[in-house]
Amino acid sequence: MKTVPSTADSDGAHDPEVEAATPPPELPPRAVLDTAGDLLRALAAPVRIAIVLQLREDARCVHELVDALDVPQPLVSQHLRILKAAGVVEGERSGREVLYRLADHHLADIVMAAVTHSAEDIR
Repeated sequence: MKTVPSTADSDGAHDPEVEAATPPPELPPRAVLDTAGDLLRALAAPVRIAIVLQLREDARCVHELVDALDVPQPLVSQHLRILKAAGVVEGERSGREVLYRLADHHLADIVMAAVTHSAEDIR
C-alpha cells in the first residue's frame, strides 16, 4: 500500500511550508464564472426558487403556478421572464397557455441543495 506523506509534524501540528506548496485548485475561465454568477442571481429570489421546485416534476402553466405559490399572476409572470432570460426555464405555447418547464434538470439539483442546506440550518 502506498503511503501518503503527512503535512503534520510529530506533535500533530501542520507544516505550513508543505501546505503552502499545494497549488490552489484551477479556476474555470472568467466567462464560465460570469455565467454561473448570472445563473445564481436569477435563482436568488424565494418566488423563483419556488417556481423551480414546482417545475421539477412537470411543466406547468402560469395559472397553475399562481395557485400553487399563492402569489399574484403578474408577479409569477415577472419571475418567469427573469428565469427564461437566464435560461433556467423554457416556455412552449399550448393553445392559449404557455407551459413552462426547466431548461435543464441540473438546475433543480442546485436549488434542492440550497433548500436542503437552509433547512438544516433552521433545525
